[in-house]
Amino acid sequence: MSGSKARATQHGTVLPSVAPIEAVPRADIDAYLNPGTAAYRHTSAAMLLAGFATFSLMYCVQPLLPELATVFSVSPAVSSLSLSLTTGLLAVSIFIAGLMSDSLNRKSLMTASLMASALLNIAAATMPNWHSLLLVRALEGIALGGLPAVAMAYISEEVHPKGLGLAMGLYVSGTAFGGMAGRIITGVLADYFSWRWAVGTIGVLGLLAALAFVLLLPPSRRFKPVRSQGLADPLRTLGLLLRQPGLPSLFALAFLLMGGFVAIYNYIGFRLLLPPYQLNQTEIGAIFVVYMVGMVASAWCGRLADRYGRGLILKAAVMLMAGGLALMLAQPLVLVIAGIVLLTFGFFAAHSVASGWVGQLAPRSKGLASSLYLLAYYLGSSLLGSLGGHFWSADSWLGVTIMVAVLLGVALALTSRIKVRAAA
Repeated sequence: MSGSKARATQHGTVLPSVAPIEAVPRADIDAYLNPGTAAYRHTSAAMLLAGFATFSLMYCVQPLLPELATVFSVSPAVSSLSLSLTTGLLAVSIFIAGLMSDSLNRKSLMTASLMASALLNIAAATMPNWHSLLLVRALEGIALGGLPAVAMAYISEEVHPKGLGLAMGLYVSGTAFGGMAGRIITGVLADYFSWRWAVGTIGVLGLLAALAFVLLLPPSRRFKPVRSQGLADPLRTLGLLLRQPGLPSLFALAFLLMGGFVAIYNYIGFRLLLPPYQLNQTEIGAIFVVYMVGMVASAWCGRLADRYGRGLILKAAVMLMAGGLALMLAQPLVLVIAGIVLLTFGFFAAHSVASGWVGQLAPRSKGLASSLYLLAYYLGSSLLGSLGGHFWSADSWLGVTIMVAVLLGVALALTSRIKVRAAA
């Protein structure tokens, strides 16, 4: 199908397809952030910092779940609420931000989100009891929602199509780096000081990243605010997006893959505290250095998707996740870590490709389309991440593995569906 031709959906609505790079008019090319320019480099650096701050703040408690369970005398499943409440309310907040994103200044919204969430993380470190800690972590989830969907929309709008895959990959690389750094730093500080020092330090680092983000990110040049027309227009757009071939399957894929990924990382710490491993918090936190492969996977596979097609790379990424999950059933620690590496590489490759695809398939309101993707993404993290605790209690690591294997099986079937429907 030619990129310059219009195509009709199954409901008869004529939508413009994505124009090939060579067909983009000269004036539009000048308005884009083009690879090789200073503005493109500043944007990439700002988005990497935004990804770092968001994910380090969100997931800093993940390696601390065993310690929080002990300190506050709660079960593994209940301890996971310190993460699941954040991601669950983040999902709702992202959706609301997506509904409003077409009428709000993108940079201001992202800046406010980063600043507020960093300050709340610092506050979380001072909470005297379990319920107050959960309350602040819930508020943090709401505050974080202003960044992810808007960041994806900003990249899709501002970056030239020839650099979109790489730019989105770099943003996802920042989330991988933040997830890694947040987990490692909290693991080490919790061992040598306390969980409070660990969480507070991540909050301070998030605040510094937010300040750098403000200085680096260029203002939007292609964003045109839309005057709000009440709830009817966003709901009409929502219906259009949910009928767009390929998009609902991408949303479902986000739910499944993120849910399985978070379940693995939530409960691997409980497994490694037990014999025959008996690792301490620093050693468990150090395992999260494998997030480095997520940084490589995001940028590299984003580039491969630009070249070879998103459907092929997406399916390969899910298969890598399944291979890593199987390898983690082995007993030797080196094989467990190798499995984590494979699963992490596959996950970040899949997320980079799928998130970039959402912006291309959305016929309009890319901010809302991105928010729907991330709504599913973080609901998967919240609901399936906590559900994994019940599988852990029922049958230890084997129970968690069975749950995630089912999720990956459904996800693999969806990758073929997405490829077919998106090409229709």
